[in-house]
Amino acid sequence: MVSLSGFFVGALVGITGVGGASLMTPLMVLLFGIHPATAVGTDLLYTAITKMAGAAVHHRHGHIRWRLVGLLALGSIPATSVTLWLMSGVDRKSAHSTDLLTTSLGIMLMITALILLFRDLLMRYEIKWLQAHRSPSPRAIAIGTVVLGLVLGTVVTLTSVGAGAIGVTVLLFLYPRAAINNIVGSDIAHAIPLTLIGGIGYWVIGDVNWVLLGSLLIGSIPGIVLGSYAAPRLPEKAVRMILAVILFIVAAKLIAL
Repeated sequence: MVSLSGFFVGALVGITGVGGASLMTPLMVLLFGIHPATAVGTDLLYTAITKMAGAAVHHRHGHIRWRLVGLLALGSIPATSVTLWLMSGVDRKSAHSTDLLTTSLGIMLMITALILLFRDLLMRYEIKWLQAHRSPSPRAIAIGTVVLGLVLGTVVTLTSVGAGAIGVTVLLFLYPRAAINNIVGSDIAHAIPLTLIGGIGYWVIGDVNWVLLGSLLIGSIPGIVLGSYAAPRLPEKAVRMILAVILFIVAAKLIAL
């Protein structure tokens, strides 16, 4: 069942480019009864491993802007370290910590679903804004990128959600003239150190299930490959809308726990 779930999520990732952590972590919590902290830690390592292949492809095609990756990491790596340090000092199995983790995860899923639903509208608004205003200075854009990394480092370490849909959307606002492939490639490259450090941190504090991780990878890797081949033949926007509705339902279920 875990491998089949991994295959399903992997196929969605291959088709839409999002949905990995957004579905994998809540699936582990709701369907298999895994504690939220263990689900997040396991999913962070899962994400780091699966993103490596994607980053290699983007690097080979020259789609990674390493200065952008560095600016994101300048904010995210310290934020990840601080978040892990704070989490290591609390009882993650207590009712209060469990409620905090599940509620945080539910809120991040809601935000991800809203971005999936209204991404096109947001992009149209951005074009109108650029036509009416002067572009921000390179210094302001660099500071905004570091702040984005800071936010992603915190929320991704806490919930494993946000590096894809939220990160890419904000980067498109910060770098509207950059090619979408460069934004996606840079976001994937940045997600590797972010999730790897987070996953190792969860491993050190005892919240990674290695058997579960292996089962997920067995299913998700062929799922991603199949989804990538099927993507050109499927209505991406319709699949994205369905995914957003699923995320809303899952988020509501998590918040209600």
